Amino acid sequence: MSKVRYKYNPSTLNYEKVEVTTRDRLRTLASYMVLGLFFAALILLVSYTFFDSPKEKMLRRENAFLRSQYELLNKDLSRVERVLADIENRDDNIYRTIFEAEPISQNVRNMGVGGINRYQHLEGYSMSDLVIDTRYQLDRLEKRLYIQSKSFDEVIDLAKNKELLLASIPAIQPVNNKELKRMASGFGNRIHPLYKVWKMHWGMDFSAPIGTEIYATGDGVVKEANIRNSRGYGRYVVIDHGFGYETLYAHMSKLNVRKGQKVKRGEVIGLVGNTGTSSAPHLHYEVIKDGKKINPINFFFNDLSPEEYDRMIEMSAHANQSFD
Repeated sequence: MSKVRYKYNPSTLNYEKVEVTTRDRLRTLASYMVLGLFFAALILLVSYTFFDSPKEKMLRRENAFLRSQYELLNKDLSRVERVLADIENRDDNIYRTIFEAEPISQNVRNMGVGGINRYQHLEGYSMSDLVIDTRYQLDRLEKRLYIQSKSFDEVIDLAKNKELLLASIPAIQPVNNKELKRMASGFGNRIHPLYKVWKMHWGMDFSAPIGTEIYATGDGVVKEANIRNSRGYGRYVVIDHGFGYETLYAHMSKLNVRKGQKVKRGEVIGLVGNTGTSSAPHLHYEVIKDGKKINPINFFFNDLSPEEYDRMIEMSAHANQSFD
């Protein structure tokens, strides 16, 4: 049974019965509902602000796990980079050296990854820095591995052509010099025979009588065959041996080859002379590698014993007067 409410009326000094209408009941109910919703919203707000939901806890655990995996992956990538660096070092200093190939420069190996902000789609997340760093390392590794793969392809081709390479490299003396008495002047600064000043002598001079046979020091193709007695080298021959090697034979009296002709190591290509800017009968011999003139003393290993080679080096080091 519902309670009956009374209200004191000071005018009449009597208690009067309070009539509660349906509207009053609805208003009261509405106020309770609003108040209840307010407190519910407040509780939810506090809960979501200071306490994690089960789903959030699960996501946080997953994020922590992923972060730890990324960190482990970065460590693994660092180890892979160290292994790759060792392979690159071996490639440059062992494999490519054996096959007479130029090492790959560090600028090429460490070339940056192209693209303007190629990782923009990875930005804006809680682990963006870690993910971008990992992706960058992967891209750099991919590029370096590609370059190394191409290098190994080249080394494999060189290995297949090793027999041709060994036959083509200049490896004997250009004249018969068993007694080692014909090496007159070596590579380096020498006194010019005509101008009497110190000048760079870019080859080796072998003294010999006019008409002494001159031999091709390696297999190749005649690149130049100058039969005119011109200033400088006079009559001369240039042989292209491939693999970046060329040899020059100057001051010849006679040429036995022509341009474009294939020659074999030991084949007679002409005769010693005294043509061009020469002070006495001799052969001026040069070795060129990749367009750069280098000391021929390093290319007589096929017909000299270690003792003879040591004597040849000692003789070539004397700072005497050249013949041209």
